[in-house]
Amino acid sequence: MNLPPLAELHLHIEGTLEPELIMELAARNGVDLPWGGLEELREQYRFEDLQSFLDLYYANMAVLQRREDFAEMTRAYLERARQAGVRHAEIMVDPQAHLHRGVDLATSIGGVADVLARSEQDYGISTVLIAAFLRDHPVEEAQQVLEDLLAMGAPIDAVGLDSAEVDNPPEKFVALYDRARAAGLRLVAHAGEEGPCSYVSQALDLLRVDRVDHGVRCLEDDALVRRLVAEQVPLTVCPLSNVRLRGVASLEEHPITEMLRLGLNVSVNSDDPAYFGGYVDENFRCLAEEFDLTRADIAALAANSFRGSFAEPRRREEMLALIRRWEEGEAPTP
Repeated sequence: MNLPPLAELHLHIEGTLEPELIMELAARNGVDLPWGGLEELREQYRFEDLQSFLDLYYANMAVLQRREDFAEMTRAYLERARQAGVRHAEIMVDPQAHLHRGVDLATSIGGVADVLARSEQDYGISTVLIAAFLRDHPVEEAQQVLEDLLAMGAPIDAVGLDSAEVDNPPEKFVALYDRARAAGLRLVAHAGEEGPCSYVSQALDLLRVDRVDHGVRCLEDDALVRRLVAEQVPLTVCPLSNVRLRGVASLEEHPITEMLRLGLNVSVNSDDPAYFGGYVDENFRCLAEEFDLTRADIAALAANSFRGSFAEPRRREEMLALIRRWEEGEAPTP
């Protein structure tokens, strides 16, 4: 599918671990996984809800042991993202999940950052690194990890909030976000995926986020929708993820085109593409087929991805100009 330049704003690097790489790293690092082989592992990719996905997601992380493992995973994503037309990527990593396995910050953050430091030269993709914190763990743990990241001078640009959303409201993490803001970091948070639309309001009012990850349940509150439109808060929507985790019954029922029609600042993202059946280009292809998206629709979604990004202003304007050329029928220079 011919696409304009894209920014991917909602991507968990651990969620790009393809089954083949999982099995390769398991063999290399002597990790015993609970499934006997590649086909048995593939059979696990049937999810009832967010938690059933997270159980598999965290189990597969066991194969990430060395700094080079994290680097190899990151290189594989960037190569696939380049093929998808991604020109800017904001990549989340879950340091707590690795610390719980005995993998230190220098290994997990360092392995990803090693590759991102050369992402534009090697792949033509500018990048931002986001340290995402686990909302179903004690906030004190997240605060300590943030302090450790700051003390070591970790090359993170932003913080996020992910994992099991239900019964873990943003209000628990106000102090964490205040500290991150004081340190000059940008702020994002998952809200309104499985949790109620009130979590979107909390993320805006209490955490004072720059961007909301998911946010699809905002449509349940007309006043919230009007606010999001007026303030043009970026919403990083992940259509195939929403369907695979049964937050939305089917792609046909996904609200993204309604969100776009209402004037919400929505972008298309892949979330955990190795688990949800599609990288960002495949998300666009499925949406285009389901909703008969016009060239203008695709251009609007692509432009929103850059407007909602933390890319350098010059980079953002360069990409927006290329998107305008694409919408007019020209082929942007790679």
